[in-house]
Amino acid sequence: MTQWPHQPVMLEEVCEHLKAVPGGRYIDGTVGLGGHTEAVLSRFPDSHVLGVDRDRDALAQAGQRLAGFGDRVVLVQGSYSEMERHATQVGWDRVDGILLDIGISSMQLDTAGRGFSHRLDGPLDMRMDRRGPVTAATIVNTWTEDQLTDVFRRYGEERRARQVARAVVAEREERPFARTAELAELLQRVVGQRRGPTLPPATRCFQALRIAVNRELAELEAGLVSALKLLRPGGRLVVISFHSLEDRIAKHFFRHEAAICVCPPGLPICVCGKKATLQILTRKPLRPSAEELDMNRRAGSAKLRAVERLADDAT
Repeated sequence: MTQWPHQPVMLEEVCEHLKAVPGGRYIDGTVGLGGHTEAVLSRFPDSHVLGVDRDRDALAQAGQRLAGFGDRVVLVQGSYSEMERHATQVGWDRVDGILLDIGISSMQLDTAGRGFSHRLDGPLDMRMDRRGPVTAATIVNTWTEDQLTDVFRRYGEERRARQVARAVVAEREERPFARTAELAELLQRVVGQRRGPTLPPATRCFQALRIAVNRELAELEAGLVSALKLLRPGGRLVVISFHSLEDRIAKHFFRHEAAICVCPPGLPICVCGKKATLQILTRKPLRPSAEELDMNRRAGSAKLRAVERLADDAT
């Protein structure tokens, strides 16, 4: 098995905000190659970690990396949106900390056979869990022009979403898309290279397809709800996002749960009865340091937000 170099993003910030609890229980909902989990197990006395990931290849490598920790770590292939079920299976009802490091790993991006990268020719796949029925090829070859436009515009924020969708539909009538290079070549023709230091033409649309294939935004929304239910009072949730849409979902969820009133403006008194369930620890998202960016340029878009669960009777 190929061993991939792994630089966990914002490692010091993650450990600081998760907060060490002796004998604590933690969930790494996107364990990947195990870098963050390794740090928690090493630095937090007698801690235990449940590591969840959809990618079985990543889990296999994480298992090798974490083998020395024995039964202090349990790895499960699955979705972090179902972390409550995974926690129940190991006998946990509440946990002291949860980490969600959302995004694509270098291993996935740099493996041509996974189909995530427009720079490497491979099958047009993009599934994080290869048991899933929908691939990127499924989407580009069967979804309507309107559906494709919505995907490219909403998830990729591509200004020429309609033109791209129309070109995809026209092209597939001649021959269905099967390879990443075929789609990247079409995107180069349709989107073109914009002036200035912009992203390569295919980047936004490939990103959009990956999000659609893996239902990443719906996964995050469900995962945040599950995390809130699992955290014990004083427990911490740390979310690292790499996309503006993901960060926006986390920010709005945290603000809503930290609010003590969500009544419409103008009411003389509060009638909603809402109580705050979270305290926000990071007023603004934390960003990687200059030193980290020197070592890992792919961390450049990372944003970290952290919250702490309040007691159930908090006001």
